[in-house]
Amino acid sequence: MPTAAWVALVLLVDVAHVHSTLYRTYFDKETFKQHRQMLIAIPVLCLIGAVILYSLGYLLFWRVIAYIAVFHFIRQQYGFMRIYSRKETQTTAQSFIDKVAIYSATIFPLLCWHLGGPRNFDWFITGDFFYFSSMWLFYIAAAIYLSGLVAYVIKETELSVQNRYFNWPKNLVVAGTYISWFFGIIYYNGDLAFTALNVISHGVPYMALIWIYGKKKTLVEGRGSTRFMQLIFSRYGIVLFLLIIFALAYVEEGFWDAWVWNDHKAVFGVFYYLPKVNDSLWLSLLVPLLVLPQLTHYIIDGFIWKIQKDNFTWKGFKL
Repeated sequence: MPTAAWVALVLLVDVAHVHSTLYRTYFDKETFKQHRQMLIAIPVLCLIGAVILYSLGYLLFWRVIAYIAVFHFIRQQYGFMRIYSRKETQTTAQSFIDKVAIYSATIFPLLCWHLGGPRNFDWFITGDFFYFSSMWLFYIAAAIYLSGLVAYVIKETELSVQNRYFNWPKNLVVAGTYISWFFGIIYYNGDLAFTALNVISHGVPYMALIWIYGKKKTLVEGRGSTRFMQLIFSRYGIVLFLLIIFALAYVEEGFWDAWVWNDHKAVFGVFYYLPKVNDSLWLSLLVPLLVLPQLTHYIIDGFIWKIQKDNFTWKGFKL
């Protein structure tokens, strides 16, 4: 992947969107006060678990992190779909079709990745996925994938005719998931295509929803806002919103590149003046610490949109 593309896609989207969670949690005075124990316990437990995993083996560590990330990516696409389905009145069968469609749109390409063996790119590092061969599993998954897509199209067509309304946001999310995961993983066999299609469809909507949520809560409702949050979610605050998470992403990746990856010295040259770290004991502490923002994001994101006492849950949220 060209360096410019890596900076735009990985640094400014993938890594930056991880830090945008801060605006929904630790920077949000009311949320942090209400859920202090959870928001403190999760990173502490993640760090302890990461240190233990790393001590058990480098490959095991990255394999576990990779599958946690995969689960997060899959669930987030389901979450996006649910956001735009919250006002729909559907039967149990129709809701089931939605779930089959969105989950198969992500799981089937990943299954093909596992069944097809190593590709020209990896999730994190070489060998972080298991690879195996099973034609019967492929045929079953392909049947579910195609039947789920067909059933979804038929169901949405019927609902559109009946209700005289087409849910554009929801259907664009579902269509985008099918397109980005199929072409990013199955059709193209390259790091740039996979990163561009999946990272953009994952990270950009997430940052946008964080911004919309924070702007409504801080300015429209005025709940628990601080001067900092009022500034962030002011008329032109989105510039500061982005600059802060871009800066955090740059610092995080700078440490990664100087101490672990050594891939983009031209971008992070200043960090290469730091002392080199080659001792295995220090790395067993340093690597888990560096992965902590991502790991905390993966775990905490499963909770922050389900807080029952939060008046701004997506269930009652109006865009």
